[in-house]
Amino acid sequence: MDSNIILIIKVKFYSKLIKKLSILIILTLLSTAMAHSQSAPKLGNASINKVVGAMTLQEKAELVVGMGMKLPPNANIPDSIRKKFQGVPGADKYSLKVKGAAGWTHPMPQYNIASMVLSDGPAGVRIQPIRDKDSSQTYYATAFPVARLLACSWDTSLVENVGKAYGNEAHEYGIDIALAPAMNIHRNPLGGRNFEYYSEDPEIAGKMAAAMVRGIQSQGVGTSIKHFVANNQETNRQHINTIVSERALREIYLRGFKIAIKESQPWTVMSSYNKLNGKYTSQRHDLLTTVLRDEWGFKGFVMTDWTGGDNPIAQMKAGNDMLMPGNANQIKQIMKAVKSGKLSEKTLDRNVARILKIIRKSPSFKNYNYSNDPNLKDHAKVARQAAAQSMILLKNRNQTLPLMKTGSIAALGNASYNIFIGGRGSGSVNEAYKVQLNQGLTDAGYHLNKYLKKEYEHYIKKAKASRPKPSFFSHPAPIPEMQISADRAREEAKNNDVAIITIGRNAGEGADLKKSNFNLTDKEKNLISTVSKAFHARGKKVIVVLNISNAIDVASWRNQVDAILLAWQPGQEAGHAIADVLSGKVDPSGRLATTFPVHYSDVPSSSYFPGKPAKNPQKVTYREGIYTGYRYYDTFDVKPAYAFGYGLSYTNFSFGNLNLSSSKFNGKLKASIKVTNDGNRAGKEVVQLYLSAPAKAIDKPIKELKGFAKTKLLQPGESQTISFNITKRDLASFNPKLSSWRAEAGTYVVKIGASSRDIRKQGSFDLAKAITVEKDQPVLQPPHKINELSPAAHK
Repeated sequence: MDSNIILIIKVKFYSKLIKKLSILIILTLLSTAMAHSQSAPKLGNASINKVVGAMTLQEKAELVVGMGMKLPPNANIPDSIRKKFQGVPGADKYSLKVKGAAGWTHPMPQYNIASMVLSDGPAGVRIQPIRDKDSSQTYYATAFPVARLLACSWDTSLVENVGKAYGNEAHEYGIDIALAPAMNIHRNPLGGRNFEYYSEDPEIAGKMAAAMVRGIQSQGVGTSIKHFVANNQETNRQHINTIVSERALREIYLRGFKIAIKESQPWTVMSSYNKLNGKYTSQRHDLLTTVLRDEWGFKGFVMTDWTGGDNPIAQMKAGNDMLMPGNANQIKQIMKAVKSGKLSEKTLDRNVARILKIIRKSPSFKNYNYSNDPNLKDHAKVARQAAAQSMILLKNRNQTLPLMKTGSIAALGNASYNIFIGGRGSGSVNEAYKVQLNQGLTDAGYHLNKYLKKEYEHYIKKAKASRPKPSFFSHPAPIPEMQISADRAREEAKNNDVAIITIGRNAGEGADLKKSNFNLTDKEKNLISTVSKAFHARGKKVIVVLNISNAIDVASWRNQVDAILLAWQPGQEAGHAIADVLSGKVDPSGRLATTFPVHYSDVPSSSYFPGKPAKNPQKVTYREGIYTGYRYYDTFDVKPAYAFGYGLSYTNFSFGNLNLSSSKFNGKLKASIKVTNDGNRAGKEVVQLYLSAPAKAIDKPIKELKGFAKTKLLQPGESQTISFNITKRDLASFNPKLSSWRAEAGTYVVKIGASSRDIRKQGSFDLAKAITVEKDQPVLQPPHKINELSPAAHK
């Protein structure tokens, strides 16, 4: 037989044999995999340790790395950023059940490990309202008031109620973890994401965040408090090196997080983008393990901010358990590091176990049958009430407000017809509607000049048509104010009984504001001046509504107007909530949680924000130390435009005598005071307790907020007694030389007031000898000594 024929026969024979063997091998592998899947320990039935022990190295690496983030192809995002969001292998075969969510975790059905859905943002659930171009069913979410407005309520019960509504929406939309609340400090009025944050004071920030976490998590979903820590600017946020002393960290920037952790135990914490004293926060073991877990007792897991940090191995070692949104290279690096011995598998196992503990609590793990139909109508009512209860009346000359319902209103300013309900970026929400101020006033029974409405709406529509569409990271300048000539202002003053001017400003993720943004534009100044002169010439009133994201100049123009209402960014029911306060339906009981300076140059960080070099800052040094906000203004006697804690009401309140349970401190002390409504309208008052401590071993602010409470709605003549428990912790300051929170011996002064500069009553008690309240590890020190502000040096 021909050798070629023999060869062909042999090839065919062996080919068939190989095919048969291949099929057998595949079937064997499938059978083995199925057997493994069936015999593998299941999360929920087996212990977490058993599940971790059964997982392969690759499976562990996949679990600690997110599945990547699917960005819309037409999103206005640079390619350099888009590349960072590439998913892990196989991610495309899974359908993300919540379109527009920020991220998701790796499902492993063989272990009964569900995929968790993570969603932005601090002012409400951030998801896409339309899915797969099908508008027959929509998925809108409630746009709640922004955090900085909610903080001005000084009412933790109100904030917790907002959290419950938020949490319900997350639950019913199939979300497991809300990436909120955001709680960094208002260090500078130009901070791009200040609207997402609560306050300049850690006591307010911590208490408000804890209330929000409790509210959201009461609905069966988790939270991720962020951004941990010292992420107080947006400029070069992914690389900026924040240089800050340990004392400033402990007393100001970490303090709010500590309160939130202790009082609410959020499921997760999100590490920040920035470096802290030379190292990325997500790669600092002393921050994420020593402080967060060992000192504070945090029980959940830590995730990165999206693409945060630059070394996944260092992140794993530090205790940053999950890398979000995740990419394939991170999985490879982790596996390689374990095989080479650079990363202990025990460390990886620890991180996996922490994640599994949270997955076990999640709605996805529990197979919750979410409805995609939360009660948006009721939640809108919550948003409206919260906004109205939080707004601050800054000025009310001769009882200009509440506004009578007779006559006609000239609503002026772009924002009267184009209101900002929230900021841009991950803090934005896809709401079903938003109520403009002119609509809110009309619905409240006021008569508005219809010709002004038509004119403004035409002007705004035309201006928007010539501008680029806003996107996640875009920061277009506000539409310039429509000019009102002196003749036109006189005409409006003749035909209308009162003028309402709304000044609107917005901000967003990815960029800080410029120094020029603190001041009004020439057109805004001209609008206020021209209208005020015309209306005052006829004995008529002018009201300004501030619909802004950041503190701005008010001192240069406030004397020209009769009333000022600070509405911040009130959420989707903005127009209704503002009208509720202007009309007197709701008494303004909001108080400032952030100081308004007279000049930007008065801000302690103004000369070096956002860092050096100015054009592309790589480093920012917190030279002001602990003296942020009112701690600086009050201690260094710099007069603000409006003080921390300030706010007016339509009624008047008096404070009775301050009663202290003892003149000697023996571990605890009670302070009580009676508040009475002396006016003729019902209202609420915010009672603020400040403490002045001896400053012998270390310098201290002249006073610090240690407690606050809001009264119930007091009827005219009604009183309520407010009590505070003063603890050892309230007396203590952090002494970095001793790595301890110490209360010095001496006299402490309790100050009760209506703002940091409006102290109504005070009393004192003595501490016989110094006490150590808490001993901490000496960590997080800056790479070099910082020449910080101090009262002694200032004098």
